Amino acid sequence: MKIVCLLGSPRKNGNSATVAAHLMARAAELGAGVETICLNELHYRGCQACYACKNGAETCVIKDDLMPVLEKVREADAVVLASAVYYGDVTAQLKAFIDRTFCYLKPEYYSRPDCSRLEPGKGVAMILIQGHPDEKSFADIFPRYDFFFNWYGYRPGHLLRGLGISERSDVTKRDYLMDGARELAEKLV
Repeated sequence: MKIVCLLGSPRKNGNSATVAAHLMARAAELGAGVETICLNELHYRGCQACYACKNGAETCVIKDDLMPVLEKVREADAVVLASAVYYGDVTAQLKAFIDRTFCYLKPEYYSRPDCSRLEPGKGVAMILIQGHPDEKSFADIFPRYDFFFNWYGYRPGHLLRGLGISERSDVTKRDYLMDGARELAEKLV
């Protein structure tokens, strides 16, 4: 089993990355091959709406640092998306990756039952850490992206969400997040 974790925060050792590290460490203990990629360290662009992936190309044709990441996620058994919540959504770094996953959909994906180029049954999890303490605020983030990952053939996703966390290392004081990360790893493996 292989799990790829994508860190969306520009803070390589920030709160979402800390929770993701706990998840990945537990997954490794359980025997999974794990790889964590900090998206902020890469040079890439968002989807360019070129539609090459719908007109003959099986993968995204943009040649940048995201090409191998898209392939690693394609080959992985599960993906973990970890992000801070910025302005009511995932970070721009993670959103650009998600937009580029458009290449996982086949031509005329909207009208066919076999719309994904990915093997079905992969696992997906999202770690979201937000400063706002209200659980209703930004509760729409996970369902929105889980919809797309289900479209790709991923099993229904898992969410681990931290609320009212804005200071660096605040997550280490929240046992429910550290315990939740370990439990989530066990579900994915």
